[in-house]
Amino acid sequence: MRKLLILILLLATLAFQLKESPTQVFLIGDSTVSNKPNPADPERGWGQVLPEFLDEKVSVQNHAVNGRSTKSFINEGRWRKVVEGLRKGDWVLIQFGHNDEKSQDTSRYAAPQSTYRDNLKRFIKEARAKGANPVLITPVMRRKFNEKGQFEDTHGDYPAAVKAVAAEQKVPLIDLHAKSRQVIEKMGVEESKKLFLWYTKGYYATRREGVKDDTHFSEYGARTMAALIAGGIQEEKLDLASHLKKSPFAEKLAYELPIIYQPIFRKDTFNIITYGAKADGQTLNSEAINRAIKACSEAGGGTVVIPSGLWLTGPVIFQSDVNLHLDRGAVLQFSENKDHYPLIKTTWEGLDAIRCQAPLYGRDVHDIAITGEGYIDGAGDVWRAVKKSKQTAPAWDKRVASGGVVDGDIWYPSEQFLKGAKSKVAVSIANGFDMKKSAEIRDFLRPNLLSLTNCQNILLEGVTIQNSPAWCLHPLLCQDISLINLKVRNPWYAQNGDGIDLESCKNALIDGCTFDVGDDGICIKSGRDAEGRKRGVPTENVIVKNSTVFHAHGGFVVGSEMSGGARNLYVSNCNFLGTDVGLRFKTARGRGGIVEDVYVAGIQMTNIPGEAILFDMYYLAKDPVLLTGEKADPLAIQPEPLNEGTPQFRRFYVRDVVCKGAETGILIRGLPEMNIQDIYIENSVIESNRGLVCIEGQRITLKNVQLLTKQTPVLYVQNSQHITFDKMGYKPSSDLLLKVSGERSKDVELLHTDISKAKKVREGK
Repeated sequence: MRKLLILILLLATLAFQLKESPTQVFLIGDSTVSNKPNPADPERGWGQVLPEFLDEKVSVQNHAVNGRSTKSFINEGRWRKVVEGLRKGDWVLIQFGHNDEKSQDTSRYAAPQSTYRDNLKRFIKEARAKGANPVLITPVMRRKFNEKGQFEDTHGDYPAAVKAVAAEQKVPLIDLHAKSRQVIEKMGVEESKKLFLWYTKGYYATRREGVKDDTHFSEYGARTMAALIAGGIQEEKLDLASHLKKSPFAEKLAYELPIIYQPIFRKDTFNIITYGAKADGQTLNSEAINRAIKACSEAGGGTVVIPSGLWLTGPVIFQSDVNLHLDRGAVLQFSENKDHYPLIKTTWEGLDAIRCQAPLYGRDVHDIAITGEGYIDGAGDVWRAVKKSKQTAPAWDKRVASGGVVDGDIWYPSEQFLKGAKSKVAVSIANGFDMKKSAEIRDFLRPNLLSLTNCQNILLEGVTIQNSPAWCLHPLLCQDISLINLKVRNPWYAQNGDGIDLESCKNALIDGCTFDVGDDGICIKSGRDAEGRKRGVPTENVIVKNSTVFHAHGGFVVGSEMSGGARNLYVSNCNFLGTDVGLRFKTARGRGGIVEDVYVAGIQMTNIPGEAILFDMYYLAKDPVLLTGEKADPLAIQPEPLNEGTPQFRRFYVRDVVCKGAETGILIRGLPEMNIQDIYIENSVIESNRGLVCIEGQRITLKNVQLLTKQTPVLYVQNSQHITFDKMGYKPSSDLLLKVSGERSKDVELLHTDISKAKKVREGK
């Protein structure tokens, strides 16, 4: 009896271990799949990256090997080793073809319609015999364009053979051949080089002579292909899809998020001292720094080093393939002499304009960076007007005594600045401003600190950037931008002192950054009114994570200049500590443009003087926090005809927001002719004076949201339709919970909420 009991316990233990053991995914294939042993070498296989898109319950066993075909993989005993390790329920992902094509090599050649097909069938049969699940993958594309820039296939009959076997054997198929072709063709001749190994001399010690390889992948390329495989697993509805890694956003899996390319630079260094720079705080080093940048770019690229010290300079002009690196202790101090910044044609708040050249400036360049542990100061204080309400009495008296002009409650640096400020159309080229007219108000035409236009592959990492004349960082019409571990600072009173404004940009990452600024912190834009609509370039595919915004008008902001639209924005694990508004989405009639598909998860807020979450289509271009004595009078919003200037907000998904203190928890204010649509807020706790105000909204859902308010009603709905409050928590529990008004309000529901002690009031029809 005792032996029987022991046997039962052993069997139970074994069963538990089998149940808890991870799902195994075996990869067999060639070099495009295989792991690469040398981390210092740039080559990666997609199988090496695939674990990033699978959860911790999956163990990936990558048996793919460089140079193998179906034939050599079997003949070398590699397949036998895989079969020996297979268990019931495991998966075998099979991708061959590159080396099966090599007809001159008898050890590898496998004819597509005979040996190749037979080998694929063998993999399937023997995997199934062990209870495993085979999946066939067509050969991944090589990069090949002809002289006319047209893509050419190099795989002949092999992809068709894989498809035929999959259909015959009823095996799941991932058509990587077609998926990778679509990606390569879309990227085009030059940009698609990022996917592969295209490096000149000086980038990698393992590739001393450089490399031009259209078959094997860079890390970016491998990650892109692995995401295609993950997508194929999802599309085929395989059981393995349940193990695809989740993202912070319930609607998206990890592989569905944008993949941002980051530039790589040659190892050569160019020290600015070599080019005549002096760290005495007096010598203007513009010429020396720009000579170093030019020499670096012309030599094929590398790193321009700014050593420890105080380096005074005028505008620094970026050129391609250059990393501007500030050593620890380096201070790049821009000159306060405005004559050092010539007037140029550029943009201002989404309009074509004439302004002074930015201290850090780049146009039509690629692969550029600012890195290091140093500091960049834009000398912004000499450029700014300042409101009296934003100064202490001694600070205001000191500023007035310094010179300049006072008009009303605003101090201006000069009469020129005041003249420009009084002109409502100043700087705009469309309104007749040319170089001559602009020269008359030159002092008013303050630049952004960093201005990059039509640039690709940008990295800003590690440095502290502060004291900008206007916006701090402004990429316009740029692609593949990464901001990592930056510190961005401006005085809290800095008018237009935004932290980062991504305007009409594609593919951006903001990770681990801090912002403490005078206007919006992290802002998405895409042009203004008719000019923005004519440009028609949205800002899209933006990831913001692990970042903190201290003082700012808004923590994460879209608008109000968003006439080209914005879409596919992902914000997670961020802190907004004392920003006037937390999540701030703003627009106005006349803007036009569509903001859609915005995903937010894991936001912590404290001490928000305005709204924790704001959707506002009636933006009034004023500070979001009322000053003492100002009144927030209700707006009489009358409908207007729809036209190209009618903006749209739709499809926002907000989860896991915690706010400790705000004036208003959630404000949704659409237009009568164009409601804000499809807002979903879930699993959030917001402590505020007022709860939710929803005016002109459609299909608004709050689920498991606690609104801890001082004022009632907790929920106020006006002229809105299809509004659902599900599993709401609220305080105070015995006062008015919901008030509905307006003749256009309908289908306002409270679900699964204890309202036994709460009042619900309906006003109007």
